[in-house]
Amino acid sequence: MSRLERRITAAAEAALAQRRFVTTIDVLTGLGWLHARHVDVWRQGRAATLEELAAVDGARMTDAVAVLRRWALSRGLVPGETAYLSGGRDRRELRFVADGDDGAFRVHWVSPEMGEAGRRRLAERQSKAPDLVVVEPEKAWTCAGCGDTGPYLIMEDAGPHCLTCADMDHLVFLPAGDAALSRRAKKESGLAAVVVRYNARRRRYERRGILVEEAALRLAEELCLADEEVRLRRRERDRERRAGEDVVFQVRMAEAILRIFPGCPPERARDIALHAGLRGSGRVGRTAAAKVLDEKAITLAVVASVRHLDTDYDRLLMSGVPRAEARDRIRPDIDRVLGGWRGTVGGSGHDDRHG
Repeated sequence: MSRLERRITAAAEAALAQRRFVTTIDVLTGLGWLHARHVDVWRQGRAATLEELAAVDGARMTDAVAVLRRWALSRGLVPGETAYLSGGRDRRELRFVADGDDGAFRVHWVSPEMGEAGRRRLAERQSKAPDLVVVEPEKAWTCAGCGDTGPYLIMEDAGPHCLTCADMDHLVFLPAGDAALSRRAKKESGLAAVVVRYNARRRRYERRGILVEEAALRLAEELCLADEEVRLRRRERDRERRAGEDVVFQVRMAEAILRIFPGCPPERARDIALHAGLRGSGRVGRTAAAKVLDEKAITLAVVASVRHLDTDYDRLLMSGVPRAEARDRIRPDIDRVLGGWRGTVGGSGHDDRHG
């Protein structure tokens, strides 16, 4: 297997593991021949082919697709076809390469473990026409139709057009921020488009809002006002349910701490569980391993508590001692505390990698 084949296989395996299907786009971006921003430009209809945005030519891309096909067949994957349509007003079929038949690029490969219903939903989702995309340009531009300009442009016949030329100037802008209102306005509007703007710092297009018919927006606002109280009550119930789930999890975590460290004071075990298991904290107690009460994850939560409350670790950091050195200095103190709580004073009570 050549180096390129190994890279293609690695990119395909990663996509398959994550989503249970692989597309040409997955491989080309996985190889680094394309960036997500290039795919955005192409899907918006702002490039004649994907090849002109790629770091390699069409022949090289075609070779990669052939390797992908051989790998997929060897894995027993199931082929399907994706209709790649432009997000521009013309809804034209997008092309991958300038010359030749690019049908092989449109094939996606699905894991045989995905059921028939899953494959059907995937085919429907992949074949669905994308949202119309309107760009809020960063720089001055000229409409290919009338020679004028405007606050937004949309691609049509591979050229930028103002909303007047695209027959979309009757739409009104709804900023992002209210998901329920945006969803309803888009549903009620016969014609709608997503507004994006390029973020140069993040090097990607970001959603700014949507353009919808004014009557649809008024109706959506009325519907949202009508059920606002219902949605508030639902959010409150969800909040109470999540809080209840947190309490149950923290109690179970405290019990697990006491099983592993029977000498730990019960109040201290409860405090550790409350701190480490706080929703949204990103602490070790919220990891997948901790949620199934994995002993190593629970031990790491206890070590973190001991480090900050039972040693000079924080004072050492404040005095300028490097983090690694500070952890080396306090290691005997942590071992002593954990050893006492385990009933094995003098033994190593924690994972050396975590000081």
